[in-house]
Amino acid sequence: MKWLSRLELRARQKFYITNLMYYIVGGMAVVFLLNLIMPSTRGMFGLSMDAIRRGEVWRLITFIFAPPSSSLLFIIITLYFYYLIGNTLESQWGSFRFNLYYLLGIIGAIIAAIITGRADNTYLNMSLFFAFAALYPNFQMLLFFFIPIKMKWLALFNLAFYVYEFIVGGWPTKLAIIFSLLNLILFFGKDTFIMLRSEAMTLKRRIQFRSQYRR
Repeated sequence: MKWLSRLELRARQKFYITNLMYYIVGGMAVVFLLNLIMPSTRGMFGLSMDAIRRGEVWRLITFIFAPPSSSLLFIIITLYFYYLIGNTLESQWGSFRFNLYYLLGIIGAIIAAIITGRADNTYLNMSLFFAFAALYPNFQMLLFFFIPIKMKWLALFNLAFYVYEFIVGGWPTKLAIIFSLLNLILFFGKDTFIMLRSEAMTLKRRIQFRSQYRR
Protein backbone atom coordinates (compact mmCIF):
# COMPACT_ATOMS: atom_id res chain seq x y z
CA MET A 1 0.00 0.00 0.00
CA LYS A 2 3.01 2.34 -0.32
CA TRP A 3 1.62 3.75 -3.56
CA LEU A 4 -1.58 4.69 -1.75
CA SER A 5 0.29 6.44 1.05
CA ARG A 6 2.33 8.45 -1.45
CA LEU A 7 -0.80 9.39 -3.40
CA GLU A 8 -2.55 10.48 -0.22
CA LEU A 9 0.43 12.60 0.76
CA ARG A 10 0.52 14.33 -2.62
CA ALA A 11 -3.21 15.03 -2.48
CA ARG A 12 -2.60 16.87 0.80
CA GLN A 13 -6.08 15.96 1.99
CA LYS A 14 -7.81 18.37 -0.41
CA PHE A 15 -9.27 16.20 -3.13
CA TYR A 16 -12.00 14.18 -1.48
CA ILE A 17 -15.60 14.33 -0.28
CA THR A 18 -16.25 13.72 3.40
CA ASN A 19 -19.21 11.51 4.33
CA LEU A 20 -19.39 10.26 0.75
CA MET A 21 -22.00 7.60 1.53
CA TYR A 22 -24.45 10.29 2.66
CA TYR A 23 -24.50 11.51 -0.93
CA ILE A 24 -24.50 8.05 -2.53
CA VAL A 25 -27.34 6.73 -0.35
CA GLY A 26 -29.20 10.05 -0.54
CA GLY A 27 -28.92 10.04 -4.33
CA MET A 28 -30.27 6.50 -4.52
CA ALA A 29 -33.21 7.47 -2.31
CA VAL A 30 -33.98 10.48 -4.53
CA VAL A 31 -33.83 8.42 -7.73
CA PHE A 32 -36.00 5.72 -6.14
CA LEU A 33 -38.66 8.30 -5.21
CA LEU A 34 -38.40 9.90 -8.64
CA ASN A 35 -38.95 6.55 -10.33
CA LEU A 36 -41.87 5.91 -8.01
CA ILE A 37 -43.54 9.24 -8.74
CA MET A 38 -42.59 9.37 -12.42
CA PRO A 39 -42.22 5.82 -13.81
CA SER A 40 -41.13 7.29 -17.14
CA THR A 41 -37.77 8.22 -15.56
CA ARG A 42 -36.83 4.58 -15.02
CA GLY A 43 -33.92 3.63 -17.19
CA MET A 44 -32.72 7.22 -17.54
CA PHE A 45 -29.81 6.85 -15.13
CA GLY A 46 -28.13 3.57 -16.14
CA LEU A 47 -24.70 3.35 -17.74
CA SER A 48 -25.50 2.82 -21.43
CA MET A 49 -22.88 3.78 -23.98
CA ASP A 50 -25.47 4.08 -26.77
CA ALA A 51 -27.39 6.64 -24.68
CA ILE A 52 -24.18 8.49 -23.82
CA ARG A 53 -23.28 8.74 -27.50
CA ARG A 54 -26.69 10.32 -28.05
CA GLY A 55 -25.72 13.06 -25.62
CA GLU A 56 -26.94 11.66 -22.29
CA VAL A 57 -23.52 12.16 -20.69
CA TRP A 58 -25.02 12.47 -17.20
CA ARG A 59 -25.22 8.68 -17.13
CA LEU A 60 -21.46 8.55 -16.46
CA ILE A 61 -22.29 9.81 -12.96
CA THR A 62 -25.97 9.05 -12.35
CA PHE A 63 -25.55 5.29 -12.75
CA ILE A 64 -24.06 5.17 -9.26
CA PHE A 65 -27.38 6.44 -7.89
CA ALA A 66 -29.55 3.84 -9.63
CA PRO A 67 -31.50 2.05 -6.85
CA PRO A 68 -30.99 -1.72 -6.60
CA SER A 69 -34.71 -2.48 -6.27
CA SER A 70 -38.20 -1.11 -6.80
CA SER A 71 -39.40 -2.53 -3.46
CA LEU A 72 -39.75 0.07 -0.71
CA LEU A 73 -38.87 -2.35 2.12
CA PHE A 74 -35.89 -3.78 0.27
CA ILE A 75 -34.56 -0.35 -0.67
CA ILE A 76 -34.75 0.86 2.95
CA ILE A 77 -32.80 -2.17 4.19
CA THR A 78 -30.28 -1.99 1.35
CA LEU A 79 -29.60 1.72 1.68
CA TYR A 80 -29.11 1.38 5.44
CA PHE A 81 -26.67 -1.47 4.80
CA TYR A 82 -24.78 0.57 2.20
CA TYR A 83 -24.56 3.47 4.61
CA LEU A 84 -23.34 1.22 7.44
CA ILE A 85 -20.53 -0.42 5.51
CA GLY A 86 -19.55 2.73 3.61
CA ASN A 87 -19.43 4.92 6.70
CA THR A 88 -17.44 2.25 8.57
CA LEU A 89 -14.92 1.96 5.74
CA GLU A 90 -14.49 5.73 5.64
CA SER A 91 -13.93 5.79 9.41
CA GLN A 92 -11.35 3.02 9.06
CA TRP A 93 -9.46 4.34 6.03
CA GLY A 94 -10.11 8.06 6.15
CA SER A 95 -12.10 10.06 3.60
CA PHE A 96 -9.38 10.25 0.95
CA ARG A 97 -8.78 6.51 0.72
CA PHE A 98 -12.47 5.70 0.79
CA ASN A 99 -13.11 8.22 -1.99
CA LEU A 100 -10.31 6.72 -4.03
CA TYR A 101 -11.62 3.18 -3.49
CA TYR A 102 -15.08 4.14 -4.70
CA LEU A 103 -13.69 6.19 -7.58
CA LEU A 104 -11.64 3.25 -8.82
CA GLY A 105 -14.81 1.14 -8.77
CA ILE A 106 -16.63 3.80 -10.82
CA ILE A 107 -13.79 3.93 -13.35
CA GLY A 108 -13.83 0.14 -13.59
CA ALA A 109 -17.57 0.09 -14.27
CA ILE A 110 -17.18 2.77 -16.97
CA ILE A 111 -14.38 0.80 -18.64
CA ALA A 112 -16.58 -2.29 -18.62
CA ALA A 113 -19.41 -0.26 -20.19
CA ILE A 114 -17.09 1.11 -22.90
CA ILE A 115 -16.08 -2.44 -23.85
CA THR A 116 -19.43 -4.19 -23.50
CA GLY A 117 -21.90 -1.36 -24.15
CA ARG A 118 -23.50 -1.09 -20.71
CA ALA A 119 -22.91 -1.67 -17.01
CA ASP A 120 -24.54 -0.89 -13.66
CA ASN A 121 -23.53 -0.32 -10.04
CA THR A 122 -24.19 -3.86 -8.78
CA TYR A 123 -20.58 -5.02 -8.67
CA LEU A 124 -19.41 -1.57 -7.64
CA ASN A 125 -21.55 -1.69 -4.51
CA MET A 126 -20.57 -5.29 -3.87
CA SER A 127 -16.95 -4.17 -3.79
CA LEU A 128 -17.87 -2.17 -0.67
CA PHE A 129 -19.33 -5.29 0.88
CA PHE A 130 -16.22 -7.38 0.13
CA ALA A 131 -13.96 -4.65 1.55
CA PHE A 132 -16.03 -4.52 4.73
CA ALA A 133 -15.95 -8.32 5.05
CA ALA A 134 -12.17 -8.34 4.55
CA LEU A 135 -11.67 -5.79 7.34
CA TYR A 136 -14.38 -7.08 9.69
CA PRO A 137 -14.83 -10.80 8.92
CA ASN A 138 -16.39 -11.55 12.32
CA PHE A 139 -18.89 -8.69 12.24
CA GLN A 140 -22.28 -10.28 12.86
CA MET A 141 -25.57 -9.21 11.35
CA LEU A 142 -29.10 -10.62 11.36
CA LEU A 143 -30.04 -12.25 8.09
CA PHE A 144 -33.80 -11.91 7.47
CA PHE A 145 -33.88 -10.02 10.81
CA PHE A 146 -33.43 -13.12 12.99
CA ILE A 147 -30.61 -15.38 11.66
CA PRO A 148 -27.21 -14.29 13.07
CA ILE A 149 -24.45 -14.66 10.49
CA LYS A 150 -20.90 -13.37 10.23
CA MET A 151 -19.78 -11.22 7.33
CA LYS A 152 -17.11 -13.69 6.26
CA TRP A 153 -19.73 -16.34 5.50
CA LEU A 154 -21.83 -13.89 3.51
CA ALA A 155 -18.69 -12.85 1.63
CA LEU A 156 -17.87 -16.47 0.78
CA PHE A 157 -21.42 -17.09 -0.41
CA ASN A 158 -21.36 -14.00 -2.63
CA LEU A 159 -17.88 -14.85 -3.87
CA ALA A 160 -19.08 -18.32 -4.90
CA PHE A 161 -22.04 -16.74 -6.69
CA TYR A 162 -19.83 -14.33 -8.62
CA VAL A 163 -17.39 -17.08 -9.53
CA TYR A 164 -20.35 -19.02 -10.92
CA GLU A 165 -21.56 -15.93 -12.82
CA PHE A 166 -18.06 -15.41 -14.16
CA ILE A 167 -17.86 -19.00 -15.41
CA VAL A 168 -21.29 -19.28 -17.03
CA GLY A 169 -21.74 -15.63 -18.05
CA GLY A 170 -20.75 -14.10 -21.32
CA TRP A 171 -17.89 -11.67 -21.85
CA PRO A 172 -19.98 -8.64 -20.80
CA THR A 173 -20.59 -10.28 -17.41
CA LYS A 174 -16.96 -11.36 -17.03
CA LEU A 175 -15.62 -7.90 -17.84
CA ALA A 176 -18.17 -6.17 -15.60
CA ILE A 177 -17.08 -8.34 -12.67
CA ILE A 178 -13.36 -7.90 -13.32
CA PHE A 179 -13.32 -4.15 -13.85
CA SER A 180 -15.87 -3.28 -11.16
CA LEU A 181 -13.82 -5.18 -8.58
CA LEU A 182 -10.46 -3.72 -9.58
CA ASN A 183 -10.58 -1.45 -6.54
CA LEU A 184 -10.81 -4.49 -4.28
CA ILE A 185 -7.83 -6.10 -5.99
CA LEU A 186 -5.73 -2.92 -5.85
CA PHE A 187 -6.49 -2.23 -2.19
CA PHE A 188 -6.32 -5.75 -0.76
CA GLY A 189 -4.43 -7.78 -3.35
CA LYS A 190 -3.66 -11.31 -2.38
CA ASP A 191 -4.57 -10.77 1.30
CA THR A 192 -8.28 -10.88 0.47
CA PHE A 193 -8.02 -14.12 -1.43
CA ILE A 194 -5.82 -15.70 1.23
CA MET A 195 -8.39 -14.81 3.88
CA LEU A 196 -11.31 -16.09 1.82
CA ARG A 197 -9.46 -19.29 0.91
CA SER A 198 -8.60 -19.88 4.56
CA GLU A 199 -12.22 -19.45 5.61
CA ALA A 200 -13.35 -21.74 2.78
CA MET A 201 -10.94 -24.44 3.93
CA THR A 202 -12.15 -24.03 7.51
CA LEU A 203 -15.74 -24.46 6.38
CA LYS A 204 -14.79 -27.51 4.33
CA ARG A 205 -13.05 -29.12 7.33
CA ARG A 206 -16.09 -28.46 9.53
CA ILE A 207 -18.39 -30.09 6.99
CA GLN A 208 -16.08 -33.11 6.70
CA PHE A 209 -15.84 -33.42 10.48
CA ARG A 210 -19.61 -33.31 10.91
CA SER A 211 -20.02 -35.88 8.13
CA GLN A 212 -17.55 -38.27 9.81
CA TYR A 213 -19.14 -37.67 13.21
CA ARG A 214 -22.58 -38.64 11.92
CA ARG A 215 -21.20 -41.89 10.61
